[in-house]
Amino acid sequence: MHRFAALFAIIVLATSTAAAGKDAPSRAAPQGCVWEKLDDAKLGLSGWIQRCDYRGRKISIYAKDNALLQHYSDGGEDEKLIEVFDLQPGEKPEAAIQRVFAEHTPEKDLVARCLVKPYKGYESTPKGAKRYTVLPNAALKKELDKKTDPGDIPEPPCGDWGDMPDSVQYYEVQEGADRIMIVRAGQDEPMFDEKTLRLLPQKK
Repeated sequence: MHRFAALFAIIVLATSTAAAGKDAPSRAAPQGCVWEKLDDAKLGLSGWIQRCDYRGRKISIYAKDNALLQHYSDGGEDEKLIEVFDLQPGEKPEAAIQRVFAEHTPEKDLVARCLVKPYKGYESTPKGAKRYTVLPNAALKKELDKKTDPGDIPEPPCGDWGDMPDSVQYYEVQEGADRIMIVRAGQDEPMFDEKTLRLLPQKK
């Protein structure tokens, strides 16, 4: 009887611990940083973000309008890490990506020659999510390849809102979500947990 009770207590404890840790960052924060939970209905995003203090140089992340920005206490322009966009009525996520890309790309010839494609870089995509990028069509790629010396890192072929050859940037859509987002993870491990980002539904 006592053995059964002890076993039952262990199972309950294990279950409670797993449940408590379910909504948690997917990795440990580096030294000088701590994880904080983001849950912003206006932005339309939830997930885990970091706040860091490197011997007085503080780095924080905050939400403003439709964007998640990174701020440095010692100056410099705040960087937009993630931007969230609502789907229009009846709009498919892939079409929304093309629309957002077109709205932020002044070179209309470039818009016509760049295509939304599945993103194959970075690590595995979270369950229920799909990632995309914007790449040049075959003709444009051929033209750009002729202008780029082998071994050199090329310029972004479709501009700032397309694929980034030397950095991690992608669009993400999530199953059932009525929003999309562009994620700029950069060259190093980002100060947000890309595996826990969740798009929140629009307010009706």
